[in-house]
Amino acid sequence: MTTVPQSSKSFSLSEFLTGDRPAGFLLSLVAGFVDTSAFIILFGIFTAHVTGNIALAGSSFVGNDEASTLTRLLMLPAFMVTVALTSILARYARRKQWPVFTVLLTAEAIALGIFLVIGATLSPALLLDVQEEYILPIGLSGVVAMAIQNTLMKEAKGVFKSYIPTTVMTGNTTQLTIDLVQLIGAKFSSGEQAQIEAEESMERIGRYVPVIVGFALGGAAAAILILAAETWWSLVFPLVIVLVLAIAAYVQHHQNPYLPS
Repeated sequence: MTTVPQSSKSFSLSEFLTGDRPAGFLLSLVAGFVDTSAFIILFGIFTAHVTGNIALAGSSFVGNDEASTLTRLLMLPAFMVTVALTSILARYARRKQWPVFTVLLTAEAIALGIFLVIGATLSPALLLDVQEEYILPIGLSGVVAMAIQNTLMKEAKGVFKSYIPTTVMTGNTTQLTIDLVQLIGAKFSSGEQAQIEAEESMERIGRYVPVIVGFALGGAAAAILILAAETWWSLVFPLVIVLVLAIAAYVQHHQNPYLPS
């Protein structure tokens, strides 16, 4: 009696998009786009690399620009408050057995939508008259969106194999360089330990490269679109990406409700 071989598992787009590397790539693409957009249009405000505003605040302070100094310093407490609220939301969702990844992606999509609307509304006035009263609300709304994404990477423990920041690339680039050195050293060595080190390095490199490349591509895309269109409506691009990820995470959760989320 012959047995009929079982068909291979069909491709699932939602499962693919919410996978460790695709999701990391797309979220870093979003962060690179948002951070570059805000930095260009808001005359030097970081929304993702938020601690960079401390250095910019120091520069403004030396230049006796008190309004700019205060605006940049306010980004850090806004970031911290948003992280705290997002963490509380994640804990609440976990208690209610809601899919945390989906909930936080939805929250980020809402925040990006608010960032888009505020930016598109105030940017025409900002271009005519550069005032902190226009820069502050736009910058704060962008920081809120990126703070949610920062927290999402920590709280969605069931989705990502390990924590890799998608909003700041300094640590990622450092780790990538260390792994490249370890990989090259292992290739010139022999023995079981060298092989283990080479395999470990390759595995980490495979996770860090998509995130770094995604951030760089997001920054380049933002610069090109803003220079071409000169409008905040280009922020529809990262908003659509996060919405697609949120829908994919929702579908994936309902297809596999017992998977960690």
